[in-house]
Amino acid sequence: MRRPDAQGTESALPPTVTATVVTVGTFDGMHRGHRDVVQRLVDRATAAGLPSLLVTFDPHPLEVVNPAAAPLLLTVREEKIEILAETGLDYVAVLPFTRRLADYSAEEFVELVLRKRFRMRELLIGYDHGFGRSRAGDVGVLRSLGKRDGFEVEVVEAVEAPDGHSISSTAIRRSVAGGDLDKAADSLGRLYSVGGRVTRGDQRGRKLGFPTVNLAPPLRKLLPPEGVYAARVQTPRGTFGAMVNLGPRPTFGDSSVGIEAYLFDTDVNLYDAHVRLEFLTRLRDTRKFPDAAALVEQIKRDEAAARSALTVLSVAGNVRTAQNATGTMRPRSVTSISSSQ
Repeated sequence: MRRPDAQGTESALPPTVTATVVTVGTFDGMHRGHRDVVQRLVDRATAAGLPSLLVTFDPHPLEVVNPAAAPLLLTVREEKIEILAETGLDYVAVLPFTRRLADYSAEEFVELVLRKRFRMRELLIGYDHGFGRSRAGDVGVLRSLGKRDGFEVEVVEAVEAPDGHSISSTAIRRSVAGGDLDKAADSLGRLYSVGGRVTRGDQRGRKLGFPTVNLAPPLRKLLPPEGVYAARVQTPRGTFGAMVNLGPRPTFGDSSVGIEAYLFDTDVNLYDAHVRLEFLTRLRDTRKFPDAAALVEQIKRDEAAARSALTVLSVAGNVRTAQNATGTMRPRSVTSISSSQ
């Protein structure tokens, strides 16, 4: 997946790319429904002998057109690109969503962005997708434009969750916010995660015998409810089982919300590294203990519970999984188009 730059209305695609198969959307969460769209896109592009291109937006369109209704995100920009890099796509275009772009009619968006800039020959979209001003570019409008302008339109139907409901980013956000991580994972097709850079803390965990990595989550990232979790942590030095405190540290009078992870069976230095924390299960509420000694005893019980959860999920907490020899988590094939508006 390649990532050249684009300016204005000029295409960022190489001049040798004269036509593409395109899909468009916010793709927040890259859930199972999104993955179905992307897989169909890749398959269709391969059959046509054309490159596949996914066009998405940053920030989320609602942050521009209706900020009060803008959701916290399941996947921020870099998380989304990391996931997309694993799909077999040729290109990803990240369009800055601006007021100017929001004012484009569906016809203008198709002509100026998809056809002129990204050389679209075929368009594949989800069943409920709409773009252009007021989301007027629905399936009917797009098919009419395709018939007039000579591009094909394919519509992908919804993917259903085990309960029979259509999988959606909105439903997954409700599950994550409500702490139903199993339901979220079913719809995502993977564990819910948060990525960020490891920062220096106050070393309190180390003094207690449980050194932690402190994670600075991205702005606008949706987090599960506060509490203690069993987790898996992907790092440049390997994958580790962990227990995580998400929230304040009331025993020490610290009301600020943070993310601290105690990685099992390692003393690896991860300061300033980018890591991804995958939530397995919630173990208990965050609560205040009478003193540090009582907290340490509870942490020992939490560690046993977290290791048990990791073992049940066949991710033994005392086993490290080797990463590629370069020591990076980022997929080898990442390339995306960053376009200005």
